[in-house]
Amino acid sequence: MQFSIRGQQIEVTDALREYVDKKLSRLEKYFDAPPTQEGYVTLSVLRGLHTVEVTIPLNGVTLRAEVRSEDMYASIDGVVDKLERQIRKHKTKLNRKFRQEGSLKTLFVENGSAGSVALEEQDEELEVVRNKRFTLKPMDVEEAILQMNMVGHNFFVFSNIDTSEVSVVYKRNDGKYGLIEQG
Repeated sequence: MQFSIRGQQIEVTDALREYVDKKLSRLEKYFDAPPTQEGYVTLSVLRGLHTVEVTIPLNGVTLRAEVRSEDMYASIDGVVDKLERQIRKHKTKLNRKFRQEGSLKTLFVENGSAGSVALEEQDEELEVVRNKRFTLKPMDVEEAILQMNMVGHNFFVFSNIDTSEVSVVYKRNDGKYGLIEQG
């Protein structure tokens, strides 16, 4: 598996590059054939937090994980663990959904390579633990951001007065705001 490794506000040393390659090579045991497209790894440091983002494009699905911690090596370990959990969680669902020959069914192996632990059959049910109902007040984006900040949430659903559609404003990790509109 090939990865493009780049740094943002950090120099990617040979030691870091080798550690990333070594850790991500653990994922190869989950695939029948190595992915044909190159994966992307971004290492960055912002406000003392070391962030590792990994994106692995596959045929029809994209694996992505991001971990922040105070240590770059711990972030790398965490992102690999997160990707392994994603693969184990989705393997059964993908295999069940795509049963025809040559589809995503063949993306993941049933068991890891020789000597590795068999993948667990995780079929966790998604459970809704809380349900809220409310009427959407028509407002503009600026008012929605103010409302979101007032209630202390990181997102806010509202009826956009400009488009008459349901929209969502959210607070980004960089402290700025994003807007999701119906398309």
